[in-house]
Amino acid sequence: MHNKSLRELAQGLGNNDFSSVELTQYFLDRIEANKDINAFITVDRDTSLQQAAEADKLLAAGNSGVLTGIPLAHKDIFCTDGLRTSCGSQMLDNFIAPYNATVIQKFRQAGSVTLGKTNMDEFAMGSSNETSFYGSVLNPWDKDRVPGGSSGGSAAAVAAQLAPAATGTDTGGSIRQPASFCGLTGLKPSYGRVSRYGMIAFASSLDQAGPMTRSAEDAAIMLQTMSGFDERDSTSMDVPVPDYSADLEKDLQGLKIGMPIEFFNTDLDSEIASITIGALREYEKMGAELVEISLPNSHLSVPCYYVLAPAEASSNLSRFDGVRYGYRTAEFEDLLDMYKKTRAEGFGEEVKRRIMIGTYALSAGYYDAYYLKAQKIRRLISDDFTRAFDQCDVIAGPTAPGTAFRFGEKTDDPVAMYLNDIYTISVNLAGLPGMSLPAGMDSQNLPVGLQLIGQYFDESKLLNVAHRYQQVTDWHLRSPENS
Repeated sequence: MHNKSLRELAQGLGNNDFSSVELTQYFLDRIEANKDINAFITVDRDTSLQQAAEADKLLAAGNSGVLTGIPLAHKDIFCTDGLRTSCGSQMLDNFIAPYNATVIQKFRQAGSVTLGKTNMDEFAMGSSNETSFYGSVLNPWDKDRVPGGSSGGSAAAVAAQLAPAATGTDTGGSIRQPASFCGLTGLKPSYGRVSRYGMIAFASSLDQAGPMTRSAEDAAIMLQTMSGFDERDSTSMDVPVPDYSADLEKDLQGLKIGMPIEFFNTDLDSEIASITIGALREYEKMGAELVEISLPNSHLSVPCYYVLAPAEASSNLSRFDGVRYGYRTAEFEDLLDMYKKTRAEGFGEEVKRRIMIGTYALSAGYYDAYYLKAQKIRRLISDDFTRAFDQCDVIAGPTAPGTAFRFGEKTDDPVAMYLNDIYTISVNLAGLPGMSLPAGMDSQNLPVGLQLIGQYFDESKLLNVAHRYQQVTDWHLRSPENS
C-alpha cells in the first residue's frame, strides 16, 4: 500500500479494499520499523487509530472527500491540539498545543488522519536537519547523508514511504531543498496562499506552508485542502482558490520557460547542470520554448536573506523566555537571570547565532546600514522577477547546487551551509510560488531536483508543468526501496 498515490488510496478506501484503520496501522508499523531514520518526533498511535475509526464511519456513510481516511504526517512546526509541538527545540519539548493550526484543522476537517509530527531543524533554522534537539534525520537514499532542511523529517518520511504525503514549511527553501535531496515533489505556494495561523514563526514575511508528496498530482490534492483565506492570519490573501487538479493535463505547446543565466553559470556543478538541462529538453519535446532570461540581483539573495530572516527571528523568538510556556531553567537568582539561563539552555547553537545576527542588524546605529538596505535589495530582487515574467510563463533551474551531502560536511562552515539555498531564497524574498520535482539521479545514485518558479498565485501552472513532465518520466516513482 505504501506505493500508492493519494488518489489510489482514496479509491481503495472508497471500494472497501481496506479500511482507514488498516491503512493507518500499516503506516504506523512502517514508522516503527524504520525508527532509525528519525523522521518523527512524536507519534501517538492511539490518537491516530481513533481518527482513522472516525474516518471509517464517514466513509461508510458516504460522507467523504478525497483525503478522508488517508494518514498524513505534519511538520512539528504546526500547533496540533493535544500533541507535543516542539519545533525541533528543547525550548518547546514540553509544550502541548491547546489548539490546531489552520493547516492542521483543514486536514482534520477533510477527514485525514494525523500519523505524527515530523522532525525538523530547530525553529526551522537549517538546511540539513542537523540542528534538531532530537537528533539528525537520515536520508533514506543514503543514511550517511542529510535529507535537507528544515523540513527534513517530512521529506524523509515520504521518501521512505512511512507516510503517503506530508506538510512542510519553506522560509528560504525548506520544502524545495529537502524535496530535491530526497527525490520528492515539494511545493512552496505564493506568500499568503496558505494560512500561517498556528504555524510557529521563524521569519514572518517569508514563512509559507506547503505540501511534500511523490507527485504533482498528489501535491495538487494537498494544496487544495491547505489553501484559502483565513481571517485569523493578517498575511493571508483573500484570493480565489482554483481547482488545482483541473489543469494538470493542459497542453504545454507554446509555453515559454525562462532559464536564468545566473543559475547556469560556472559555479553550478556540471553534473547538476547536465541533468537540469536534460529535464528542460523534455519540455522542448512537449512543445515548450526555452528562453534565456536574467535575474541580475539574484546573487544578492543570500546576504539579503541572512539579514532579514535573522532580524525577524530575533523578534519572533523573544517570546520564549521561560515565563508563560516551554522550557524554564531549573535554578536562577532573579527574573533577568532566569531569562538568560532559559534562553542559553533552551536554544541550540544555530538559533542563538541567528538571534544574535538579527538583534545586531536591528540595533541602533546599524538598522539603516543592514536591515533597511536589505529591504531595498529585496525590492530589486522582486522587480527582477516581474521583468523576467514579461518574457516567459515559468522560470526553471536547479533546486540546489548539489545533491545530499554527508553529515558534518558543512556544520563547521555556516556560510557554506547557507549557500546551499542559493537558488531557492530569492523566491521567498519575492513571495512567489516555487516547487521542486525529481529530474534525475547523479553518479552516486542520489536524487537531483528541478526547480520551477511561477507568477503570484499561479500554482496551477506550476502543477500543470510538473505533472506533464512526470507523465513522460519516472523519476518521481523511484524510491530508496526500488532504486
